[in-house]
Amino acid sequence: MRIRHVRPYVIAYSDPNDFANRRMTTLVRVETVDGVVGWGEGIAMWPEACKATATIIAALGDLLVETGEIDVRGAWERMRAHCWWYGEGGIACFAYSALDMALWDIDGKRQGKPLHALLADNARTSLPAYASSHVNKATIEDCVAEIAGFQQQGFKGVKLGFAKKGLSNIGRDPDNDVAFISALRRAVGKDFEIIVDAGNGVKWDVATAVATVRRMAEYDIGWIEEPFYPTFIEDYRALKAAVDVPIGTGEREWTVSGYRRLIETGTVDVLGVDPARAEGVTGFRMIDALCAANGITINAHAWSTAILTAASLHLSLASRTARLFELKPFPVVVQNELVEEPIWHAGGEMSAPAGPGLGVTINEAVLNRLAI
Repeated sequence: MRIRHVRPYVIAYSDPNDFANRRMTTLVRVETVDGVVGWGEGIAMWPEACKATATIIAALGDLLVETGEIDVRGAWERMRAHCWWYGEGGIACFAYSALDMALWDIDGKRQGKPLHALLADNARTSLPAYASSHVNKATIEDCVAEIAGFQQQGFKGVKLGFAKKGLSNIGRDPDNDVAFISALRRAVGKDFEIIVDAGNGVKWDVATAVATVRRMAEYDIGWIEEPFYPTFIEDYRALKAAVDVPIGTGEREWTVSGYRRLIETGTVDVLGVDPARAEGVTGFRMIDALCAANGITINAHAWSTAILTAASLHLSLASRTARLFELKPFPVVVQNELVEEPIWHAGGEMSAPAGPGLGVTINEAVLNRLAI
């Protein structure tokens, strides 16, 4: 392919899935000389990071235009090599992740195939849909009722972000956290999976983590995600030795080499990977191969726009290690209006959009309304 034009967009929106918090991301539109358009996303999140990402996208776009004829892997390697001084993690990864995603979208459109069919000959047709939600209501009863509502909508399970913005103190008092999980298990029954995402807000030492996760395990949680700061490897190692609950981490890694080092610690059972920040679709595929070789589950992060949702879903269907797919449960403009056909589950199962490439058509009027 030959690239003619690259245009980044920084967009902002209010998200009811995040207590109406204002969120931001960086999108990119890439057009080839023969008029094929691809879309990608780099989740830089903060205003200054999104603007910096857009600046790097524009520079890398110029590089791709000047290169002439190039394939997706060649473009990934060229962008990565260009960023050698400032690109081993961080904002450069957001930028070339977005471009790589867009180039895969173009490649699928040029070949007339959906992305998952490009990535795997035997891709699965569906994965169980899980609601990816923040626990933020004022009482345990209200939080449980909300999640029971997700179950009634057909979701097969839920991943719950603790210590998030909102009215809840879930994530800040281990006794209350366990009481919440106990009440939730009683409400949803035994066949609805509960995953606990401790994430950035929970502050546990090792002893607290071990005691709390053991107590939660009595109510059959699927895994505990990021119970410690990502670099506290010895804490992860101690927790893994003390509990039978699988441990998830990885959301704050950026590179294939970083994920390789994390896997080599032997502390992770579920690896969270975001193709809009971890070296794109190409990087995700490499990390997925590492997961397969080491008996680790990959779990695609997709908590932003429908562009990322589409890419993550195709990648998950093409993976042999992914076992579920997360969705934002509440309607939000970047999922429901940014694309002409929103991505949603059917009977608790997630199937990829049918069109070629990512399979999404962008409503550019909505995009321009959100752009800043």
